Formats: sequence, structure tokens, C-alpha cells
Amino acid sequence: MGIKVRIPTPLQKLTNNQSEVECEGKNIKELIENLDKKYPGIKERICDENGNLRRFINFFVNDKDIRFLEGDNTELKDGDEVSIIPAIAGGTDFREDQIERYSRQIILPEIGGAGQKKLLNAKVLIIGCGGLGSPCAYYLAAAGIGKIGLVDSDKVELNNLQRQIIHFMQDIGKQKTESAKEKLNAINPDVEIVTYPLRITSQNIMEIIKEYDIVIDGSDNFPTRYLVNDACVMSNKPLSHAGILRFDGQATTIIPHQSPCYRCIFPEPPPPGVIPSCQEAGILGVVAGILGLIQATEVLKFILGKGELLIGKLLVFNALEMSFRKLNIHRNNNCAVCGDKPTITELIDYEQFCELRSSD
Repeated sequence: MGIKVRIPTPLQKLTNNQSEVECEGKNIKELIENLDKKYPGIKERICDENGNLRRFINFFVNDKDIRFLEGDNTELKDGDEVSIIPAIAGGTDFREDQIERYSRQIILPEIGGAGQKKLLNAKVLIIGCGGLGSPCAYYLAAAGIGKIGLVDSDKVELNNLQRQIIHFMQDIGKQKTESAKEKLNAINPDVEIVTYPLRITSQNIMEIIKEYDIVIDGSDNFPTRYLVNDACVMSNKPLSHAGILRFDGQATTIIPHQSPCYRCIFPEPPPPGVIPSCQEAGILGVVAGILGLIQATEVLKFILGKGELLIGKLLVFNALEMSFRKLNIHRNNNCAVCGDKPTITELIDYEQFCELRSSD
């Protein structure tokens, strides 16, 4: 067993279109020499005339950047995996700091440079900067989503901090969208953050969501959930849904007219008082975190076009049992909004279903 070398797209024409090859070498320098013997021309692409690694080329041994090891003298052993990461991957230019920032993603063969470019070009709207939106926004910003929209009309309160991890003590009284924007800018200045410090209504939602590739529903009430679902169906916008209460959570991914929408599962909102709000029934903070990260994962997979989405599946989580179940759900041909003959063709502003206003 030799050393597995991952070849980036721009160099694959030299390796007979192979994305992975095996080679030998006691260190990176010797590995490059041996690669060049097997695949002539590789060394001149990787090294300058003095034999030094070009500044727009980086190497990772397993998941470690050789610049923080011994450079091209980094020792190798059988079974090691070496990834060659150029600043131009999949035909895409990256700054040197971007190569370093996103290196752990770029070395994944399912992502690579082309996938990272998709993330940098993606536009995601998060409705609700609370328990679900907070962790979701953190990880999407860290992953390099190019544009993130934040919708929330509330201000930060002390009781939010138990689960809404994007807000800090000094943010109490501040608009949630501004508080969240500050944290996301601090994590990743690459990301454009657009704030909408308002409540979503039938009058403004279509104008807002049209700018984005996918919508994340992290709202805290049934009227907003149904409005967001209906607007996404009518505008053919993919939607990541999640709900949380006490120790329970559920999530699904909705591709309008291909998968079940929220109304296919729950045709209409419950009457007032039947389903308690988080403020009335409580919520374990980490449940919000788990479901928010599931939403972030679904969004990343959707943008990359990789993996199996929760399409036609309802993921049900219980923290006390530490159980996950995937239930099959089906598109309802008679659904009022996405069915073959929809009866809801205009957006509806539902009244609030309880006087107490939840914060998740």
C-alpha cells in the first residue's frame, strides 16, 4: 500500500483524468519527484524553477496543512492521504486566505474547489434569528455561504440567551438581526449579511424571498410557518423546515411541487391553545441547536447537490431518548396550496393563535 494522492481538477489531464493516484515517497518533496516520473509535467505545475512549492499550491497530509508541519520535508508513510490544493480549483479563483479558511471543506472530494465556489455564490434566507436560526446562521457563515439574509422583528431579551446562541448579554435590547449580523461578520467577513428587521407578511414576503436560492424557516409561530410555506410553494423556492418544543424536534426539506409541503403534512394551523408555545411549554436549548444544525446541513447539501435530502421524509428527534426517526411523508395531490388543483392561490395573513409570544 502506497500513498494516496488526491489530484485537483486542473491537474487531472496529466493523470489521465484520474482524481486519485497512488505513489511513493518518504516526504512531500520526493513524492512530487515520483509523481512527475509517472505523470510528466506535474512538477512544473506545482514547483517553481528553484524547486520550491508555488505560492498558490498547498498540500495537506491527511487533514494537516504542511505549512504547519515541515513543509515539503514533511515525512510520509504508507497509507497516508495527500491532497493537492491549488488556488484555482475547478476553474475557480480563490484568495490565499480563502484556501486556508475553507481548506477542510475543499479537501473533501464531494466539495472541492467547484463545490466551495457554489457555496460562495449561494444566497440563503433565514427567517428567525432565534433558537433555530442562531446555530444555523453560524455554520452557514463559517462554511462560506456568499449571502445570508436575516429576518426578525424582535429585540434580544434575557430569556433568549438560554438557546439563541448568536446573542450575548451586551445585546439585550438590540435588534436581533443587527446582533446576529455582528457575530456573523466577525466569523467570516467574506459573507454578505442583509438584515430585514421586520415581521414577514403577505405584503412583503414575496419581494424578500425572490433574492434567495433557498429559505430556512426558523420562525416561532404557526401563522408565519404557513405563510412561509405557501410563499415558497407559490414562488418555487426550496424550503428547510424545523420545529421544536420541550425535548422534541422535527425537520423536513421541501422542494415545491416535487416533495410534500408543510400543508401536505399539516393541512391547517391548530386552533388557539391546542399546541402550547415554547414560552408556555418550555424548550431544552440544545434541542434548538441540534435542529438548527440539521437545517444548516440540509441547506449545504442542497447547494452542493450532494447526499440525500430530507425530501419526502420527516425527521423526528427526541432528546430524552436520544432517538432519531425518519418517517415517510407523501405529497397530497389535494393539498390546498401545492396540489393538482390548489384552492389557496393568494397568500393569507393568519391571526396570532395565542396572546403569549414565543421566542423560538
